[in-house]
Amino acid sequence: MLYYLVAAWYVLACFLLLLVVLLQQGKGGDMASAFGGGGSQTAFGARAGATVLTKATAVLGVLFMLGAIGLGVMSQRGPGSLMRGLSGPAPAPVTLPAPAPAPASQTPAPSAQTPAQQAPAEKPPAPTPAPQTPKK
Repeated sequence: MLYYLVAAWYVLACFLLLLVVLLQQGKGGDMASAFGGGGSQTAFGARAGATVLTKATAVLGVLFMLGAIGLGVMSQRGPGSLMRGLSGPAPAPVTLPAPAPAPASQTPAPSAQTPAQQAPAEKPPAPTPAPQTPKK
């Protein structure tokens, strides 16, 4: 309930700030002063006394900033971060190796393939000769 009260107060402060800024008169920032026509004035126009509108602008500006911070703090739902609702990456599927076939106690049936189509039997690797030492 308090959040909605602060939100309504914040919207009202924003609307009043908008009206107060739009009601203020410009400070001599026309096209002539941009090209040197307003040389007798300071860089941002003549300094006038603080009027009710300038004081209201300052007060409403402070209320705008405090309201934004207050609503931000109130809208946070408990401790945590922006990433608290996200889960981690999906786990990789586990693939188990296929079980090795049991050794057959019987001899396999003859194949219908010809010997040329069958895979050649592997030969054992040839032994490597011992290295020779150079003679002097």
